[in-house]
Amino acid sequence: THQGRGNRWQGKASPPQEMVAALIQSMPSRTGKSIAQWIRIVKSKGPKTRKERIAWLRSTHGIGLPTAMVIASETEGKNLAALYDDHDGVVDAMYQGKENLRPIYDIVAKSVKKLGKDVGLMARKGYVTVARKRQFAALQLSTKSRLNLGLVLPGVPAKGALLASKNVGGGRVTHRIALEKKSDFNAEAKKWLKTAFDGDA
Repeated sequence: THQGRGNRWQGKASPPQEMVAALIQSMPSRTGKSIAQWIRIVKSKGPKTRKERIAWLRSTHGIGLPTAMVIASETEGKNLAALYDDHDGVVDAMYQGKENLRPIYDIVAKSVKKLGKDVGLMARKGYVTVARKRQFAALQLSTKSRLNLGLVLPGVPAKGALLASKNVGGGRVTHRIALEKKSDFNAEAKKWLKTAFDGDA
């Protein structure tokens, strides 16, 4: 499962159960309402499907993606940790409103999987991490018109399309390549992705 994969990667992120518990505990101070209150609101006023509920909570109430996912899942009475383990569901929610960038994500994700059988993708809070033993890349939405390919390339000088970065992918990423259209994931971008992959051997 994705959860097992996350444990093997020894990442800094909390296990799904701990993340969900922390989100629920802090929900009243962050959103002004408890999980029980949000459930009542969603059931009485919200849409019917999980995907629509997540989008509605985000657009109408300004709720962040992870919290909206927890509320929607709890409203359905489903296991919250399992929802976080649902990689495809998290990615789908992440790209709501930015569907124009989803084809770029799909192309890069497909290319990533071809690098090796030991490569995994896992949706995190706001980005998708790419790892072997450790994270070596990340895919993070920046704006409605740009997807950042974050790369772990310590000691490599920034040049050309390879830009220095500290704000992509949760801390390990050192560089990024801006992807605004499918053709931006070109030979140079693939070369740097492979370099980051090789560096995590």
